[in-house]
Amino acid sequence: QLHLVESGGGSAQPGGSLRLSCAASGATLGSYAISWFRQAPGREREAVACVDESGGLTSYAGSLKGRFTISRDNAKSTVFLQMNSLKPEDTGIYYCATAAHISYLGGVFSCRGGDSWGQGTQVTVSS
Repeated sequence: QLHLVESGGGSAQPGGSLRLSCAASGATLGSYAISWFRQAPGREREAVACVDESGGLTSYAGSLKGRFTISRDNAKSTVFLQMNSLKPEDTGIYYCATAAHISYLGGVFSCRGGDSWGQGTQVTVSS
C-alpha cells in the first residue's frame, strides 16, 4: 500500500508562493493518480487538484486553476503542488491522497475522493 507524506507547508504573505511535496513509499507511485485536498478551519475538506498516473493529465477546482499547478516526478516518487498568488482563504491543512475514482468522461480527466491519505501539512497565508 502506498504511504504518503506531505511537506513544504508553512507561512506565506498574500501574493506569495509555496510548493508542497507529497513523497510516496511502499508501492510504485506511477501506478496511482494522486489528488491534493485541503481543509480550512471550520470547513469541509475540498478537492484542490489531481494528476493522472503519468503526469500528462491534470484537473483543478475551478477557482484555483491558474494559481495552483500539480505535477509529479515518478522517478523521485513525489507529487508537487505549486501554489502562487496565495490568498488568506488558501489557509488550511493540505493533504495528498491516492485518487479513489478517476474519469475520462467526454475526454475530460477528473478525480473523485481519496483512498490512502497523508498526514497533512499546514499552510497559513496572512499579512
